[in-house]
Amino acid sequence: MAAKKEAVMNGVRSEIALASAQELINKTNEKCFAKCIAKPGTSLSSSEETCLSRCLERYLETFNVISKTYSARLSREREQRQLNQI
Repeated sequence: MAAKKEAVMNGVRSEIALASAQELINKTNEKCFAKCIAKPGTSLSSSEETCLSRCLERYLETFNVISKTYSARLSREREQRQLNQI
């Protein structure tokens, strides 16, 4: 029973992670486009490309830091629960 519950929880976590990644992509597109593209056209200038690249890098770097911190927290909480069960 516990294994089934853990499997369901892992599935939920995966779905949440996927939703978070999709939200990151949508927010990144929205924010970086608004910041970097003054006049939409048929092509990007080199300064727009540079701005978009840097903007995306910042968002991904931040997402990675947050993800690592969150994963570490989950691991600590899981270990704590296991210790409490003993």
